[in-house]
Amino acid sequence: MGRTQRQRRQRADLAGAAPVWAEWSDEQLLDLRMCDLGLRLDGTFYQEPIAQLYRELAARRLVFRPHFWISDEWFTPDGVPGIAVPFYLAHPRLAKLEASQMLEVEGGTHDWCMRILRHEAGHAIENAFLLRRRRRRQKLFGRSSQPYPEYYTPRPYSRSFVRHLDVWYAQSHPDEDFAETFAVWLDPQSGWRERYRGWPVMKKLEFMERLMGELAEMSPTVTGRQLLDPLPRIYKTLRDHYDEKRKHYGIGRASSYDSDLKKLFSDQPAHAKNLSAAEFLHRARKDIRRRVAEWTGEYQYTIDQVLESMIERCHASKLHLTQPREQAKLDFAILLTVQTMNHLHSGRHKVAL
Repeated sequence: MGRTQRQRRQRADLAGAAPVWAEWSDEQLLDLRMCDLGLRLDGTFYQEPIAQLYRELAARRLVFRPHFWISDEWFTPDGVPGIAVPFYLAHPRLAKLEASQMLEVEGGTHDWCMRILRHEAGHAIENAFLLRRRRRRQKLFGRSSQPYPEYYTPRPYSRSFVRHLDVWYAQSHPDEDFAETFAVWLDPQSGWRERYRGWPVMKKLEFMERLMGELAEMSPTVTGRQLLDPLPRIYKTLRDHYDEKRKHYGIGRASSYDSDLKKLFSDQPAHAKNLSAAEFLHRARKDIRRRVAEWTGEYQYTIDQVLESMIERCHASKLHLTQPREQAKLDFAILLTVQTMNHLHSGRHKVAL
């Protein structure tokens, strides 16, 4: 698309006209460059969550307000007192594409979006006041200079970390621990004093209470409004973006689940006329995947890959149902949960950051 054509379309979008790509098929949309989406924050899904975040900061007497821009993912750059938000929540058509490509829309509800915004605000305020330099912060949370892992292995039962975002995210790095603790402290509904009473993590929460009290009514030290990877400067196509994203959050498939599957289904002639296990799982796939995601906190895309591998093994082994469908669905969901948690606990699967 030429510059003049893109500028005309962007002017039409600013005037309130629907973007031309809103009616395109997924295949057409995937070939569009991200810089050509022509998105802006005003009037989008983000407007109310950002306003609520600002109200929560004001209620704590914090003067600091992070700035926002649209990019390819959620992130807060090091040293920047602002937050990048993903493009797909800026338009319903893009949220639909995200769901078709990744099987879920991260931050796609108001409550989910607020959890992420509070977390990112923790990073932003730490940047704004250079809090990583404080010795007490380093002692309680660790040093930011600690290498940032591409993957981490969580300890689900640890009481030394708050539980805010999924997959025990506070455990991944000292900076994430700080941001998660800030998010719990900021959330007016968290009830952290009661929820974490007697836990070692209370030292971090009480430190956060004192620290933010010190910062009340103070202007930030860092006030720049840098934008890292703003959408107008991302030239890859949506197809390339999703290829990279799926690769990042995927896992290698297990070689065989045969022994477990044969305990749940059967390859015996007596059951050959029953519905095949592969067809049954294909029909119930969406519900099972959602249920296991809720139980484990894992990405639905990751779970779906394990599920797909199991369906393939059921088909290859010619397995069939042996019990009522609802019971089989529950039993299989439990099996899939066990497999997912085994990956987490054994280290065969580590959570991608």
